[in-house]
Amino acid sequence: MSITRHLDDVRDQRIAHVVPLVTPALMLHQLPLTDAQAEVVVRGRGDAARILDGADDRLLVVVGPCSVHDPDAALEYARRLAPVAAEHKQDLCVAMRVYFEKPRTTTGWKGLINDPHLDGSNDVNTGLRMARRLLLQVLELGLPVGCEFLDPIIPQYIADTVAWGAIGARTTESQTHRQLASGLSMPVGFKNRTDGNVGVAVDAVRAGAAPHTFAGVDVTGTPAVFTTRGNPDCHIILRGGRGMTNYGPAQVAEALSAMHAAGLRERVIVDASHDNSGKDHERQPLVAQALAEQVAGGDRALVGVMLESFLVAGSQSLGDGKDLTYGQSITDKCIDWETTVDVLAGLAAAARARRTA
Repeated sequence: MSITRHLDDVRDQRIAHVVPLVTPALMLHQLPLTDAQAEVVVRGRGDAARILDGADDRLLVVVGPCSVHDPDAALEYARRLAPVAAEHKQDLCVAMRVYFEKPRTTTGWKGLINDPHLDGSNDVNTGLRMARRLLLQVLELGLPVGCEFLDPIIPQYIADTVAWGAIGARTTESQTHRQLASGLSMPVGFKNRTDGNVGVAVDAVRAGAAPHTFAGVDVTGTPAVFTTRGNPDCHIILRGGRGMTNYGPAQVAEALSAMHAAGLRERVIVDASHDNSGKDHERQPLVAQALAEQVAGGDRALVGVMLESFLVAGSQSLGDGKDLTYGQSITDKCIDWETTVDVLAGLAAAARARRTA
C-alpha cells in the first residue's frame, strides 16, 4: 500500500469539504480603515481604559442587538444611537454592541460571520466582508464598537475596528481565549461562567494581564508564533448564572473582594441582560435602574453596564430566514429603541449624581 493511501486513511476522515478563506491582509486592503475611523477606535479604547482605571468618571455603556443578523437594521440602530450617545457624552461613554459570533450551548445559528445568508450555507467569506463593512459604517458615525471574540482567527479581520472586547461566559475558562485577550489592543471583559462562578473570570483577568506565547495565524494568513505583552485593561463582567443574579450591591461587593484578593483593580461591568434579567427583556430596565441607584449612591467600582437592545422589542424565531420582522432579534430578547433611550438617560443621570455623592 502506498504512503498516499495511508494518508488518505488517517487524514480528514470527518471533514466534508474545505473552502479557501480570504486572507486578513486582502480584506483589510479591500475594506480599509480610514484615518477618521481609526480616530474613533483610538478614542473609544482610550475612554474605556480611563474609565476602568478610574481616571474618567463616566459610565461605559455597551448597548446594541444581542447579535447582528441584518446589517441594514443594525446600521439604522447605529444612526439612532449616535446622536443619543453624543447627547450624553459628558456622563456616558457609549459603545455600540456589534456581535457577529454566537457561542451555542448545543447547536443553532452561529452568527453573521458564519452564516450571513441565514440559511445554513455557511458562506464565511461573505460573512466576514459583511461584518467588516458594517463595523466601518458604524465607526463612520463616530460610534466606537464593542464586540465578542469567539473564533481566535477572526480578530485578524476585525480587531482594528473594535474599541472594547468581550470573552463570553462559555469561553472565559478557555486558555486559548485568555491568551488571545492578552494580545488584543483594546480593553477586554471576561464574563463570569454560565453557572455564576465569578472566580474563573477573576482568574481569566489575571491570565489576560500576563504575557503569553502561542500559535496563531498572522495577517497574511501564515501560521505564526505570537508573543504578547499582556493586557492591563482586562476586567470582569457580571452576567448572573443559572437563574441567579449578581448585580446587587452584595454580589458586586463579593466580586470586588475576589478581585482585591487576587491583587486586581477593583472595577466591574454589569450585564443587565442574560441571567441578571432572568432572560426576560422587560426586566432589563429594572436591572438598569437598580444599577443606576448604586452608581448614584456613590459606587465608583461599578464602571459599566451592558444592554441588549434593538429597534423592536423581544425576539423572533429564525425559521427559514424569510419574512422576519425588521429590527427584531433572532437570538436573545432585546428592549426596544424607545426603552433604550429612557434607560440611557437614567444611567447618565446616575453618573452625574455620583460626582456629588
